[in-house]
Amino acid sequence: MTSTTPKKGDLLIAEPAIIGDVSFNRSIVLLADHTKDGSIGFILNKPLEYTIKDLIPEVKAAFKVYNGGPVEQDNLYFIHKVPDLIPNSIEISLGIYWGGDFKRVAELITNDIINENDIRFFLGYSGWDSNQLEDELKANSWLVSENIYEKNIIEKDYASFWKEKMLELGGEYSIWSNAPENPNYN
Repeated sequence: MTSTTPKKGDLLIAEPAIIGDVSFNRSIVLLADHTKDGSIGFILNKPLEYTIKDLIPEVKAAFKVYNGGPVEQDNLYFIHKVPDLIPNSIEISLGIYWGGDFKRVAELITNDIINENDIRFFLGYSGWDSNQLEDELKANSWLVSENIYEKNIIEKDYASFWKEKMLELGGEYSIWSNAPENPNYN
C-alpha cells in the first residue's frame, strides 16, 4: 500500500525517474525517524564490499555492511529486532529498533547469540532537512510504502528487493522491474 505522507517505519521506494542518482538509484529506504524537523533513514538494499569484521576487527563475524546513505559515511549504524538484548535501543516501529549499546552488540555477535537475521549494519545514513523529503515526494522521486514485512525486513533479499516492489506496484512500474540498471545496457 502506497501513501503520499511518510511516517516513521515506512519504506521509501526510489522512483525509476531518479536513474543516474549514485546514492539512491533503485534504493529502498527504511525511515527510522520522520518529524517536522527532518527525516532519517537507511538504504536497505545497497550492500558494500565490507563485512563488520573488516570495519571492527574485534567483531569476528562476516555480517554484510550496507551503504545506509550519503550522510556521515564514516560512521557505523545498525537496525535490529532484539531490543531485549541490546540496551538503549530506539524503537522505529513494528518490532524494528535503531542503535543501542554497541559494546553489547559486539559481545552478542562474538558469543553467537544474535545472527545476521537479527541485525543489519550501515555506513552512513540518508537524511533530509525540514520539508526536503516532502519536496522530493512532490517531485516524484520517491514512493511511500507501508512496511508490510515488519521486523522481518532485516532478512529481505537485497538483490531483488527494488524489482519486487516495482512488480507489487504494477502498471507502468512492472515495466521498470526488468529494465537494466544502466540504461546504456538496453
